[in-house]
Amino acid sequence: MATPSRRNFPNNQFSNASVKSALKVYSVPLLLLALSIFFQLIVVPRNFPTSHYAVLGIRKYSSIEEVTQAYEKITSKGDSGVEIPSTVDLIEVRYAFELLTNELWKRDYDVFNIDEHFHLIEKVKAQHTGAHISDIDLPLIKATASDLEDHGCTRGVIDSQNFSSMFEDDKASLVQIISYGSDRCAQFSANWKRIVNLLDGVANTGTIELGDVQLAAYLAEKKSSGQPFFRNGLPALVSFPPGCKSSSCLHRYKGDLSVDAITDWFATSILNLPQILYYSKEAMVHNFLAKSKPHKVKVIFFSTSGERAYPLIRQAAKNYWAYATFAYALWKEDDSSFWWNVFGVESAPAVVFLKDPGVKPVVYQGSINSSLFIDLMEKNKLHVLPQLRNVTSAELGCNSRGYSRAGSDTKIWYCAIVAGRQSQELNIMRETMRSVQEKLSNDREVDAVDQDPISAPAALALKQKRLTFAWLDGEAQKSYCFFHIHSETSYETCGPRRGITDVAQLFIVRYERNATEEPMETLKPAKTLFQAWQNVDADPASTLVAKYNGSSEISEIISWISKTIDDGDSRELPPFKTKVPELAPEEADYFWSQSSKKISSSGNNMKQWISGLLLQISDCLSDPRIGPSLLLAALMSFGLIWLNRSRSTQPSNQDVSSQPRVKDENRPQRRKRRTRDSNQLIPPSITDEEPKDAQQIRFSDSDSE
Repeated sequence: MATPSRRNFPNNQFSNASVKSALKVYSVPLLLLALSIFFQLIVVPRNFPTSHYAVLGIRKYSSIEEVTQAYEKITSKGDSGVEIPSTVDLIEVRYAFELLTNELWKRDYDVFNIDEHFHLIEKVKAQHTGAHISDIDLPLIKATASDLEDHGCTRGVIDSQNFSSMFEDDKASLVQIISYGSDRCAQFSANWKRIVNLLDGVANTGTIELGDVQLAAYLAEKKSSGQPFFRNGLPALVSFPPGCKSSSCLHRYKGDLSVDAITDWFATSILNLPQILYYSKEAMVHNFLAKSKPHKVKVIFFSTSGERAYPLIRQAAKNYWAYATFAYALWKEDDSSFWWNVFGVESAPAVVFLKDPGVKPVVYQGSINSSLFIDLMEKNKLHVLPQLRNVTSAELGCNSRGYSRAGSDTKIWYCAIVAGRQSQELNIMRETMRSVQEKLSNDREVDAVDQDPISAPAALALKQKRLTFAWLDGEAQKSYCFFHIHSETSYETCGPRRGITDVAQLFIVRYERNATEEPMETLKPAKTLFQAWQNVDADPASTLVAKYNGSSEISEIISWISKTIDDGDSRELPPFKTKVPELAPEEADYFWSQSSKKISSSGNNMKQWISGLLLQISDCLSDPRIGPSLLLAALMSFGLIWLNRSRSTQPSNQDVSSQPRVKDENRPQRRKRRTRDSNQLIPPSITDEEPKDAQQIRFSDSDSE
């Protein structure tokens, strides 16, 4: 009994090894076959459920009449004595009948595979388990969106003919795609009206109905089969960024259908608008007012709801970033006394504009629309005594490039500037110059007969917009400051602080337009380096500087300004060319408008690319052609491996069959070779070798005898 077991053990070992080797060789085809079966039996049925047409037993895209006939045929089986379908099957049949006999629902299902009420089937099945079909309330689908057109959703509807009109300007666009037969669109209609009002003046908005199949399919996503679909159902929101005029650059909204979520997504991701933060009363003082730049106007909004800043306000925060900084405050009755004492705000909503130190805030009570808010920003974007900066120099007329508030025909104009480092001395001098400006503004409204002759020239120049008041940050604009205040005491006013002394100085710059110079707008572009240097070598307007060395009395300052203007207008001075240093730009503002925009856009592009890649992978995995393709690949790999193995075994068999004949034919040669090789292994004897000088001696027979 032991002998057979010992004989079978090698055979079993050989069979196990052969099976393992075969599995190893055919591992790839087997894996492809398993994946093919998985896709065909699990993935495809989940992504492609049974069609409602198949439930009724008719072909796809059948007419409403054919659907009705199929339904009547199924329900009439009970009268003819034929086996009646179960209640579960009848629920599916009834649902298919109601869906496919409604023109709007049938259109949406046939073209875009939209079925909003599909969840009702499982719900009704669970509620009426074991019940008869007559016990179920019909119809299953309650049509609640029939009056969608009367809800105001037709306002702003666009079609294929007027779709291009949305891109006549460079504004961004937000489009909603709806169906008049959709319950979700009816529920979303109120939110959409609110969104349209919030985006008024910021972006273009429009509505597309699925009845315009060509335009709706153009904006829809496409399956691998080419069928258009909406991944998140209806309503679908798509946006076109500024300058985008095709579907290749549109963005699709995938979030919650709330007003706040949609407007924030559009303002942040599409328009790249800054966020405006909320501050408590303590944080308003320490984190906002104390840390804001002194040259910017502070704009504070008071809200009772705490909702996010509207896109219009965020757009203004971006457009007026160089002039103002924005904040929000939540109005509470407990803090009302604080807001009243600090800003003079009685209730919310309200807007407060904080300008120069010591100046009473400008308060506007009540709600504001887009046009009113823009008007308020234009009137209050500058301080009462504005700062001379690179973004305000042309607007103020304190610019040697030839710009004047009085117009391009004005030959002579003036700019009274208070320069100094940020200090208490500068604030006092700024307050004094505001009083001077206010006094001259009041004098210009008085008749010429009643005007004070001392202040008449200055008041007239201010009325003609030939005189402008401003202040200069001597530390930030040190080159410009040193150029105009060139004296031994200029270090007390310009450049970084070197000691404990800070002096604010007043000077007037007289601008005279050179008659022979062309305006900056009409200068021809330079063709050579010499011409370019010649164009920027001198400014179109010559400048003269007069420094004030008197007291801080308002009347004395007004008298000096009037005398300086009178002398500048009456005296004929020879024109001369000079080059005034440029005002330094605000680095932080430039960084926000350029670098952060690039960082934000690159981050958004990366997120969009990753999400798009994941969606593409998901769509590819649901492609019904994957299962057959994997099966074909498995069969081809099976065939190739079998063919290669069969070819590799044929030569080895032929070699084995011809081996005895080769042995017989070469046996003598191999024997000689073995003999020769074996002889070579024996070491030579001393008598086997002949010496070189050896001679053979032969003996004759006689000698031997």
